Amino acid sequence: MDTIASFFSFITTPVSWVIVQFHTVYGAIFGPDTGWAWGLSIVSLVILIRICLIPLFVKQIKATRAMQTLQPEMKKIQERYKNDKQRQSEEMMKLYKEAGTNPLSSCLPILAQSPFFFALYHVLNGIASGQTIGVINQSLLESAQKAHIFGAPLAAKFLDSADTVAKLGASLTDVRVVTAIMIVLMSGSQFYTQRQLMTKNVDTTVKTPFMQQQKMLMYVFPIMFAFFGIRFPVGVLIYWLTTNVWTMGQQMYVIHNNPTPGSKAQAAYLERLTKHVTHHGKTRKRSEKTIVKAIVTKGRDRNEAERGFINALSKAGLVAQADGSVVKGEAQAAAQTEDGAAATRRQQPKRQTKSQRQSGGPKQAEDPTPSTSLEKSEPEDAKPAANGAKSDAKKTAQPGTGSRSKAQSGQRKGPQRPKSPSKK
Repeated sequence: MDTIASFFSFITTPVSWVIVQFHTVYGAIFGPDTGWAWGLSIVSLVILIRICLIPLFVKQIKATRAMQTLQPEMKKIQERYKNDKQRQSEEMMKLYKEAGTNPLSSCLPILAQSPFFFALYHVLNGIASGQTIGVINQSLLESAQKAHIFGAPLAAKFLDSADTVAKLGASLTDVRVVTAIMIVLMSGSQFYTQRQLMTKNVDTTVKTPFMQQQKMLMYVFPIMFAFFGIRFPVGVLIYWLTTNVWTMGQQMYVIHNNPTPGSKAQAAYLERLTKHVTHHGKTRKRSEKTIVKAIVTKGRDRNEAERGFINALSKAGLVAQADGSVVKGEAQAAAQTEDGAAATRRQQPKRQTKSQRQSGGPKQAEDPTPSTSLEKSEPEDAKPAANGAKSDAKKTAQPGTGSRSKAQSGQRKGPQRPKSPSKK
């Protein structure tokens, strides 16, 4: 480890300078020789490095998802050219170029922070051996050697002997208890981060060798951290534990807000997004519009959760647009228009009859039975004659003769309207 750290000695001075600047701030609060001042300086160094690596982390997410998408095509190429390794490599590189991704892109954050990690190890190793390094002079060296984290010096290791630990002013038991707890926390946080990625943020609709590799790494990485952890100084354990916790929190945020398509996390996210959009009637955040836009662009290639999201919007009378926005559907707009027209019709006044319009007002109350167009007015002299004819007809009709009167046959009484000639 010392040999590897010496390769990154060129970055030792910048790393030591950053630690000293943070130590100046925290030393004024907690005291320059305390473990809090030096420990928080290392934690702040990690946070500063990880903030600078956020663009690489975003690129790592895109590269990982692109690799997941390409796994079926990669498997086909491996089967097609299994006897020609050179052609297989050429086809793989061609596939990566067309997709705009690279397998190494998923390792960028780890590769980028490796120089800082080894530089910090080089600084702490110099403190343990009593050597000034970088911008850490003799006074800062003595202050760092006095600093203890829960009784363990920053430069102490789990495998150090009792004499080495005694020179740093601590007991071997305290050092081993503190380092063991930190190694367990470091390995546990790494395992949880990898497990969270496998159980929540992996496309379950596609079974590829990539998933098997991730499962293997989920168990291999914690073992590697435990193996190397017993050789790390306490200050390096603080660094690695902090960066693991940062990675875990950063990944939880990404899974919650921008999950992998086809994963369980996406189904949970779309369920929350459905409730939010149907309640407000629109997408309010830029990230929401980006995800809705991607779902609309897929068309028939949507997975089950994405189809459920579109169907839920349709039931709520909403339609997702190509730009990621959500508008009211045509059916809902037509229903609202029809309701408005019906309300307008209800508010219109009742139409008057012809006689009311001619008389200039409503019909008189003494004429309760309005005449229809089928009835014709009769003269006063014709009414008695008609009544006499009806009575004679009743007398003439005898029961059992087989004939029925017009009144019994259901024909209309009184004078009939002449039939109009048939139209040819």
